[in-house]
Amino acid sequence: MASKLDSVVLHVESVLFASGRPMSVKELTDALGLSDFRIVQRALRTLDQTYSNRQTALEVRRVGDRYALQLREEFVGGVQAVTPVEMSSRTLKTLTLIAYHQPILQSNLVRMVGDSAYEEVQRLRGMNLIHTEPKGSTLDLTTTRRFAEYFGIASTKPEEIRRFLEAKLGVAPSVAPTPDAPVAPTTEPASAEAPIASPAPELAPDIPPPAAV
Repeated sequence: MASKLDSVVLHVESVLFASGRPMSVKELTDALGLSDFRIVQRALRTLDQTYSNRQTALEVRRVGDRYALQLREEFVGGVQAVTPVEMSSRTLKTLTLIAYHQPILQSNLVRMVGDSAYEEVQRLRGMNLIHTEPKGSTLDLTTTRRFAEYFGIASTKPEEIRRFLEAKLGVAPSVAPTPDAPVAPTTEPASAEAPIASPAPELAPDIPPPAAV
């Protein structure tokens, strides 16, 4: 007979798979109707070890204080041709901020747009539009070649991408921050419609449609 932990592991796996997004321990605990979050933490550790020791294209990845069941990095590119690329305005805004301020730390991005940044970074990474690199306790975020192809930008160089966005968004070149420049926190997390902290560019309706991929 399976132990309670074994049962929770399977249920955590099923919830992560069905959600398609990073989830916190509290969200998982509530979704499973449990009163003790510690067994969910143990289940996540067990699930992580299981996927690490299994020959599979999936992995359990920690994203900030959330966990996701996702494709391993080396398999992401192989599914792009059959993966539809659709973005909400919030996802597009997050992508634009990353592209404009790259390289940008995920911790700074969170200060600009709120905790939704964790989920959006995960989504954009899964679409192979951004690259994430561990840096201390956070991630360094940059755009990929697919990002340039997606928006029809001739160059993958950050300065060329920034000039493209300045032309489309009307942002003065002098406001472009250096990679190490501090980002002023907002007074409260920004929603999908809320303005973002200066000097973050606002999205404009004349961003060109994605190039065919």
